[in-house]
Amino acid sequence: MWDILRYIIRSTINGSKGYIIWMLFLVTLVLIGIHCYAKQLAFGLYTTGMGDEVSWGFYIANFVYLVGMAAAAVMMVIPAYVFKDKDMGKIVIFAELFAIAALVMCLLFITIDLGRPDRLWHLIPGIGKFNWPSSMLTWDVLVLNGYLLINLFVCWHYLSRKYRGLEVKTSFYLFVVFLSIIWAPSIHTVTGFLFQALVGRSFWHSGLIAPRFLASAFSAGPAFMILVFLILKKTKAIDISDKAINRIRVIVTVSLIINIILMGSEIFAELYHSTVHSVHMSFLLGLHGASLLTPWIWLSIILVLSAVAVFVTPLRLKTPFLVIACVFVVFGIWLEKGLGFLIPGFIPSTIGDFIQYVPTLNEVLIVIGVWATGLLVYTLLVKIALPIINNNRE
Repeated sequence: MWDILRYIIRSTINGSKGYIIWMLFLVTLVLIGIHCYAKQLAFGLYTTGMGDEVSWGFYIANFVYLVGMAAAAVMMVIPAYVFKDKDMGKIVIFAELFAIAALVMCLLFITIDLGRPDRLWHLIPGIGKFNWPSSMLTWDVLVLNGYLLINLFVCWHYLSRKYRGLEVKTSFYLFVVFLSIIWAPSIHTVTGFLFQALVGRSFWHSGLIAPRFLASAFSAGPAFMILVFLILKKTKAIDISDKAINRIRVIVTVSLIINIILMGSEIFAELYHSTVHSVHMSFLLGLHGASLLTPWIWLSIILVLSAVAVFVTPLRLKTPFLVIACVFVVFGIWLEKGLGFLIPGFIPSTIGDFIQYVPTLNEVLIVIGVWATGLLVYTLLVKIALPIINNNRE
């Protein structure tokens, strides 16, 4: 145990000049975020752009997006363990490590959005009032923390045994891996149900929300992993086959097309017959008055359609176009699930008020700080894992 801990400390504090600069950059952003969060703790959620009309803003928007990014790890676990794909089996650990970092960010965003983190004890079974099974929020807490524990176990078991030169494919390990395959879709499905259960918000009254969440997650998550793998391959940190990257690209392409179909179906259902519920979608698309969200949602649509155009043409075989398409997917889905899904549910309000929501600078800096924390965690995890996987640790 002590030998592993010494290795972890040594591997995280040593690195190239680029690694040190990257870590210092992330630490700086984290410290700025902590400073801004201290201001929010002192003055309350008044420091944000949220209010009585729009009570979920930038924090929950990022939470919803990152839940999907964490769940998307399963799209690499299935080929590696179910279909015994050796190319995917070599790199699947990096997806599971990112799931850990994404879940850490999810929990941070929830804590920050509470305003009063000292009240988190209400969510602890046996101590607080844990409204289970009636509360969908309780289900969300259970599946998120459960998935985090599962991924922590899988990564620790795999890396620690590989560090010692032992066999990792034990029966119990595989049982937990297959449990994660079942568990992963549930975290984003339950998040979708959380919105669908809010009967006072007609924009979220759709049976397609949970499927759309999964389709968009299985687009953005693997697209992000392609970017990570291309960086690792470019820096020669690990040998990643083109077959593995191509398989992930196929996953992104299929999921993205499904997501576009589901989104188009919702837009058609909302706008073909104009009803009182159509005003949210009309406002989002700029068909019902001036909306600050309109440029962003149309940018999201353009980015996603442009990415599909690359993925289904020979351009996908050229690395620069593949990188651009993956960036478009990651950013486009972030816009769709954040600004394009969460905020319009509150505009107009339940009494018909059109209140424009704009996050404050303090709010944005806190979000950047949380993202920096997640990237910091992921960078450290990858830095620890690479020498073990390559069998070249000191």
